[in-house]
Amino acid sequence: MTIFKPINENEVMGKVKEVFDDIKTTRKIEDVPNFWKYIANDPDTLERTWSSMKQVMKKGALDEMTKELIYVAVSVTNGCEYCIRSHSAAAMKKGATKEMLSEMIAVTGMANEANRLVEGYQVELDNKFK
Repeated sequence: MTIFKPINENEVMGKVKEVFDDIKTTRKIEDVPNFWKYIANDPDTLERTWSSMKQVMKKGALDEMTKELIYVAVSVTNGCEYCIRSHSAAAMKKGATKEMLSEMIAVTGMANEANRLVEGYQVELDNKFK
């Protein structure tokens, strides 16, 4: 049983409506995803998170598809099914293929395994990396 309920986008006004409208316009979608509906329980968190997400995920030195793939990789590591699914869909919308997602997941799994081995064996940093 969840503590919070999603905010109905048809009943919002003020700051929440502005952010919901911006999400739909920016992402070119008709319905606000559940993530945003739930965090809209706190309008300040909604506004702050959406503003940060827009800034970080826009095209920069990295293209938007690469940023989505990185987001998926972190979500795989953190075990966030919602984020894995939503950002995989976003990555594919921006040009990623299933093969690219599969390869990225393999790299993520390998990196996590190697990271744990490094930590477990307490591997000292090579001088050339200092």
